[in-house]
Amino acid sequence: MTGATESTPSRVVPRVPLLNAANALTALRLVLVPVFGATVVVSALTHAGWRMAACLIFAFASATDLVDGWIARRFGLVTSVGKVADPIADKALTGAALVLLSWYDRLPWWVTVAILVRELGITGLRFWVIRHGVIAASRGGKIKTALQILAIAWYLWPMPALLAPVGPWIMGAAVVVTVVTGFDYVAQALRLRRPTP
Repeated sequence: MTGATESTPSRVVPRVPLLNAANALTALRLVLVPVFGATVVVSALTHAGWRMAACLIFAFASATDLVDGWIARRFGLVTSVGKVADPIADKALTGAALVLLSWYDRLPWWVTVAILVRELGITGLRFWVIRHGVIAASRGGKIKTALQILAIAWYLWPMPALLAPVGPWIMGAAVVVTVVTGFDYVAQALRLRRPTP
């Protein structure tokens, strides 16, 4: 017996590369924001062909949000940069769409302001509590995102006169879910910040 103690090797956590598929999709979504905005401006929301192009760009960019999140979780490619850039890309895309829809008098400004205040406020709350925990996306939050994407796409696409009135109903549902889930996230943030006894 030599008296020497064997040390247990510590588990090495693999370093996630900054340049990975998930972050590349997030970057692509950011790049597509000005492309989408330019397409809407060219269409002036009156030219059917350009409106279709804008809608398809918006739908594709929105889809990258689902794909990059799945890739990051499935293959362990979650990075600090991705955690910050992903919500920024989401808000930039949605915000640009809402502002442009209001700018061209397709959507009341109060709707755009209400949604953007909620989205930016919740993003701020997430950073406020990040040292205490993570506010995970709830089922309501996912429904909110789906309704917002569907409503925006409905407004962008040159719908026939019979279907066009459906858009405001979808957007109305999106606004309600957006506000309700916003209060839920505030409650989560306050619970996380509450000092433990």
